[in-house]
Amino acid sequence: MVKSFYSQVGKVIVKVIVKLPAVSDSPLFPGLDHMRRPMKSIRALLFTSIGLLVVVLSSLFSQEKEIPRDTSFTLNNTAQKVTKQYPHAKLVEAKLPDGVTCQEDIVYARYGERELHLDLFSPRGKGNELSPAVILIHGGGWRSGYRQMEWPMAQHLAAHGYVTATVEYRLSGEALYPAGIYDLKAAIRWMRANASKFFINADKIAVYGCSAGGELAAFLGTTGDMKKFEGDLGYPEYSSSVQAVVDVDGIVDFTNPAESAKDDDPKKPSAGKSWFGASFKEQPEIWKEASPINYVDKSTSPILFVNSSLERYHAGRDEMIAHLNKLGLYSEVHTIPDSPHPFWLFHPWFQPTLEHILKFLNKRLK
Repeated sequence: MVKSFYSQVGKVIVKVIVKLPAVSDSPLFPGLDHMRRPMKSIRALLFTSIGLLVVVLSSLFSQEKEIPRDTSFTLNNTAQKVTKQYPHAKLVEAKLPDGVTCQEDIVYARYGERELHLDLFSPRGKGNELSPAVILIHGGGWRSGYRQMEWPMAQHLAAHGYVTATVEYRLSGEALYPAGIYDLKAAIRWMRANASKFFINADKIAVYGCSAGGELAAFLGTTGDMKKFEGDLGYPEYSSSVQAVVDVDGIVDFTNPAESAKDDDPKKPSAGKSWFGASFKEQPEIWKEASPINYVDKSTSPILFVNSSLERYHAGRDEMIAHLNKLGLYSEVHTIPDSPHPFWLFHPWFQPTLEHILKFLNKRLK
């Protein structure tokens, strides 16, 4: 807003300068043509000075309000890493399918001047029929990544009859745990509050996440409507519960040594330490609190695990499934053989992953 203000001020001043008469044009100074050239120089100097002032003020403001960005996890650098080990791997491209509409940059929540956005993909041509919905949560170690990384999956799910939303949430460089939890629960409530507008069946909402996003999806599925994690964003009158969870290679127990034993070097904090603001040794209670496995009860949503062949990303999975089984709750596990951690972003692993997800969601939501 301040940046916009400075820009508007600059435009007004420039208009005033443009309208200033040259000295020779002024009725107060008739015949002083010899002063026209100096006045033009003064006018040019004023233009330049005001322009520089606006640019500097706008730049200073944008620097103050700039959101921290960690670019350690992007499509390009991930592709470079993956193709070294799997030369046949190819990134899945985002391409809007026939029969699917897209609405980008919808604001679903605000913290002061900070806006949180989602991109919505909807199946077209179903009249007034309501569709189940899926919220997609990107990965990146709770500190990197961006919602557009999940566009291909969102687009394919929309082509199969789901309203899908790729959601922005605050990462650890901007706000520590549980800020991201508050954001995502607000996104679920936003979906319910706007269900009639976007032809969503508010009783059939699933969450999908990959890596860190998978952990967050599992957390949402085990803490529905738990006041402690609701936050104070919009639509508190709506439920944040979900009817199904898809966890793609996301851990569910932060206290597992595969995740909690990484902070031997203070100069290289783990993703968990960056997310919580403290190592497991420093504040184990936070690591335990943030673990989805500790909230499994009879209200836990059905869950699908789709995993790579790397064991460290299964931390807590088998123990959580054991808890679910004791309670008679539904779960599935599928392992994609010989696959890297970000397999869901690449061919040839994308298609089998999509098929597992569709079978699960169709069974639970349709």
